[in-house]
Amino acid sequence: DLRPYAAVDAAGDASWWLASDLAELATGGRLATDHVLGAGGASTTLAQVTARTPVGRVLDLGTGCGIQALHAARHARHVVATDLSRRALGFARFNLVLNTPAEGVDVALRHGSMLDPVAGESFDLVVSNPPFVITPHAGAAGAAVAEALGDYEYRDGGRSGDDLVRDLVRDVGGVLAPGGVAQLLGNWEHRRGEPWDERVGAWLDAAGLDGWVIQREVLDPAEYAETWIRDGGTTPEREPGAWAAAYGAWLDDFASRDVEAVGFGIVTLRRPTGGARPTLRRLEEHTGSVHQPLGAHVAASLAAHDWLEARDDAALAEAHLAAADDVTEERFHTPGQADPNVVVIRQGDGLGRGVHASTGLAAFVGVCDGELAVGQIVGALGALLDVPADDLRSELLPAVRGLVRDGFLRPAD
Repeated sequence: DLRPYAAVDAAGDASWWLASDLAELATGGRLATDHVLGAGGASTTLAQVTARTPVGRVLDLGTGCGIQALHAARHARHVVATDLSRRALGFARFNLVLNTPAEGVDVALRHGSMLDPVAGESFDLVVSNPPFVITPHAGAAGAAVAEALGDYEYRDGGRSGDDLVRDLVRDVGGVLAPGGVAQLLGNWEHRRGEPWDERVGAWLDAAGLDGWVIQREVLDPAEYAETWIRDGGTTPEREPGAWAAAYGAWLDDFASRDVEAVGFGIVTLRRPTGGARPTLRRLEEHTGSVHQPLGAHVAASLAAHDWLEARDDAALAEAHLAAADDVTEERFHTPGQADPNVVVIRQGDGLGRGVHASTGLAAFVGVCDGELAVGQIVGALGALLDVPADDLRSELLPAVRGLVRDGFLRPAD
C-alpha cells in the first residue's frame, strides 16, 4: 500500500508518501502476524500531541512504518527508531529513503524489543505508539482459540493485561536525559474497586518522573473485544466460529482480573533535572474534543508548571499576567435577572477547557492584560466587591495558578 500522508504537528505541516502492508479490506482476509500498519488514527494522534521543541536525540520506540521518526527528523539532529519486527524496519527504511529527512539529520534503525536496543543511552525525547492492546493468551484453551485470537506484532506486546504499558512507564526514565520528555499512547485496565487514576498513578510513583496522564476514551470489555477482533480482520459474518472463540477468550481474560472497562489515553513523562524530585503528578479524564495539534499546548503546560513551581504566593502576587488570545467568557442568566448565575471561562485552543468562575475570578481574568500585578488586581477587586483583600487573595491565587497551568493566563513578559 502506497499513499500520500498529510498532517499538522506542532512544527507545522507535514506531507509525505508512506508505504505499508495492504489492509484486510484490500486483501479480503486476516492480517499476517508481521503485518505493518500505515499511519492510522493512533499514529496521527501521537504525532499531533508530541512537543516539537528542537532537541538533540529522539527515540521512536516501536517505529512501525517509520511515521514518528519522520516527524521527529524535522526537529532533532539524531533519531533512533526501533522495532521488534524486522518487516516493520524494512518499511521504515524504505519510507525514510522515499522521504529524505533534512540534510544533517541522522536516523538509525535498530532491531529489538522495547528499550533493549538503546540500553545505556539517553534521549531528549522518547515517542512511542507501543503494542499496547490488551490481548488474551490462549494458553491451555487450545490451538483453535489461539488461531482465532491471532498474534499481531504491531499491537500485541505478549504480556498479561496492561503490563507492557506499566513497564514502559516505569522504565523509560532510564533512557531519558535530565529534562528529557517521553510521550506515549496506552491502554490501562479499570479494575473493580480500584480507581483507574490510583492504579496508573502508582506507575508514575514507581517511575520517579514528572507525569501527566490524559484519559481520552473508555470502552467496556465487550466493546474493546469487538474493536480489536475486527481490527485483525475477523468478522462474525465471515468467520462466526473464530469470532465467537475470540470474543469468549477476551471476555474471560478480562473477567479473570475483574476488569470493568479499558481506558485509552496520552502519557507525558519528564525526568527532573539536577536530581530533583518529581513535582508534577496529574491524572485527568478529558473525553471531549480538543484542538489539534496539542504538542505546543503540552510543551506550554510543562513550562507553566515549572514557572509556577518557582514562585510562592508572594512572588505570584508580584507577577504580571495576561489572558491568552483564545480565552472567552460565557455568561448564563435567569430570565429577568441582571446578574448571571453562571460564568464560564472558556479556552478555545488546546484541550478546550471550561472553568466555572466566581464573580471575583471572572473579574480578575477580565482585567488581566499585563499592566497590573496580580496583587494589585486582587487589592482593587477587594475594594470594588467590598471583600477583605486577604480573603479574596486566599480564594483567587489557587484558581489563578490553575489558569496559568492550563494556559488561560500567561506571564506578560
